[in-house]
Amino acid sequence: MQKSIQFVRSKTFLIHFILIMGSIVMLFPFVWMILTSLKTYAESIQVPPVMIPEDFQWKNYQEVFTLLPFFKFMMNTFIITVLRTAGQLFLCSLAAYAFARIVFPGRNLLFVLALSVLMVPGQVFLLPQYMIMVKLGWLNTLQAVVVPGLFSAFGTFLLRQFFMGLPKELEEAARLDGCNHFQIYWRIMLPLAKPGLIALGIFTILWSWNELMWPMIVNSSPEAMTLAVGLSSLQGQYGTNYPILMAGSFLAVLPMLILFIILQKQFIEGIAITGGK
Repeated sequence: MQKSIQFVRSKTFLIHFILIMGSIVMLFPFVWMILTSLKTYAESIQVPPVMIPEDFQWKNYQEVFTLLPFFKFMMNTFIITVLRTAGQLFLCSLAAYAFARIVFPGRNLLFVLALSVLMVPGQVFLLPQYMIMVKLGWLNTLQAVVVPGLFSAFGTFLLRQFFMGLPKELEEAARLDGCNHFQIYWRIMLPLAKPGLIALGIFTILWSWNELMWPMIVNSSPEAMTLAVGLSSLQGQYGTNYPILMAGSFLAVLPMLILFIILQKQFIEGIAITGGK
């Protein structure tokens, strides 16, 4: 009995030790970014590296606002993120409900075609999408970034798995009360899909907030730049001021970090329930 208890304790200790070490490895780049943002330029490029700066350089954060229209970039990123997230939650949930609960000819074939988009690298779509933006005259505008991100095959798949796990009796009872498909979707299925919607919403927010390649391609005007594109301009051809770059990166990451801390329970619940379905 004592040996089994000791074995369980040893196993628990080993699991906790591995998790703690994994957490340290994952947190180290974030801690290094914060410490680098408070260093002088000489300390940031010193070999061997300096972990703790001798004198915290808080002025690096002031320099970010001097070199960049930071609040303008943040507002552009916020608008793009909100519109993309709202669009994906509505359009992906509509498509997911149709694929999960409505029987129509070719349903499975259309769903496979939608999923096939996930198998193609995103770089393949860059040129066709860019040509469409040129034809529409949307270059250097926010809609050039928003519209291509209003729908995703991943979001459709994620929510479809959730809708398929909901009881059919709810749908049948709603039909007896005279509800059509949209009323069933809006009044019954959508509220029950809240954990899945939160999970998709957080995924979309993170992708939209951090996206670099597509906003950099279609927007070269500071009036329509996002945070990621604006921060990339701090990288010089012949040298980069790493403390200022890290200070800007920390300020850009901070809203997403706060959001994840607030919604981490719902995020984990949504992923667990959706994956289980």
